[in-house]
Amino acid sequence: MTLWLSIGIIFTLLAIVMILYKWGNLQCIGVTPVKTFTFIAILFTSGLDVGLIMFPLTEFAGYADIKASPEYAFANPLAIEFGYWGFLIWGFYFLTCFYFCVIEPKVKFFEIPWVKLLNNVIIIGTCAFTAYLLLSNLPWYLPELGDGSTVIPAFYVLVFAAICFAVYSSTSLKYVRFLSVATTWLFIALIVFMWSAVFIFDDSSVVDFIGQLGLIGEYFTNIEQFVLPLNDYHEFYLFWWFAWSIMIGQFTSRFVGGLKTYQVLGAMLIFPSIPIALWFGVLYHYHEAGISTTGIKNFAMVFVGVVFVINSLDSLIRLYTDNLNLTVKRLGMRNYMIFNIVALSLLTLLFKLEFIQIQWVGALVIGLFLSCALYIGYGKFNAVRRIESSPQDNTIDYSKIETAS
Repeated sequence: MTLWLSIGIIFTLLAIVMILYKWGNLQCIGVTPVKTFTFIAILFTSGLDVGLIMFPLTEFAGYADIKASPEYAFANPLAIEFGYWGFLIWGFYFLTCFYFCVIEPKVKFFEIPWVKLLNNVIIIGTCAFTAYLLLSNLPWYLPELGDGSTVIPAFYVLVFAAICFAVYSSTSLKYVRFLSVATTWLFIALIVFMWSAVFIFDDSSVVDFIGQLGLIGEYFTNIEQFVLPLNDYHEFYLFWWFAWSIMIGQFTSRFVGGLKTYQVLGAMLIFPSIPIALWFGVLYHYHEAGISTTGIKNFAMVFVGVVFVINSLDSLIRLYTDNLNLTVKRLGMRNYMIFNIVALSLLTLLFKLEFIQIQWVGALVIGLFLSCALYIGYGKFNAVRRIESSPQDNTIDYSKIETAS
């Protein structure tokens, strides 16, 4: 699996370089273009899930224990956490976003029946994994409701409610866009709340926070260390990012609003990384200072985490239901809701029982990447080589962009 993952990563990086070389100044326009801020909000909230909120406080200590994990000795825990979530790995999303915006309309690889089926199996499976992550982390963040380690019925009810809300939200792109922007602001509000609780209403030093935030710089000075898997846990993360990459690229590509290719890459690498860095910096201070997050802080993080889950799920549900023509128009609202709620709930339980693993999904995605490249090389090379613009049918109507965003 490690070799397969490494092949996928190297292929992705080389493909990005080739895209920048040939189409770096090409204007990217999706089928439903929106303003840049809305595009970034949709990217950020669709491309991340509850793990961003809930994982760091459970992981910093492990990254600091270099006796047990000497491979982490090259950087501090904050830089390593950032490396697992920020900057370079957003290039996975850039590759797929550009492909589906510019190349797929000419190639139509994902319209091949077996590819279409496998692609949607990947999307549905990753949706369920997102719900499973929420379920499995709730005991740690809400020990007040249980013993701190056991998943109790209340947690199943909460995850089920999130799935139901996400399915309903997926019925209209209007809801998806609104929830993406609202979630972005909600996440910023959470950062401000958690920061204020210790730096304004407590005696923590802002100077110390700025110094700790600067530790993220070790990521950039050691960025090459994060390219290939450091260990099994990093491998899990990288497979996880691959699992998300095709569907996030499919979904976000429709919203690109006229940015040039290099600008899309810059937007994807930089803008999501800023709030991620700030959030991790705040949590790292809590960890280092031994500050408890029990009570209202944990509830605030869980609330935002649930909203992230809803926001991720509604985007992906919308994607696979459109792909498979299982839309509200075809099925009716009642059947649409029942089908998606039942399917995602059952698959979430399969992840809980460890019957499915996200690494398998990521491995399938790498296989699709390589298969697509071979398909282009064998029969579509000249068509791709002649691409000089986004599809002609994709145009920017600025009055509609104002409405959409």
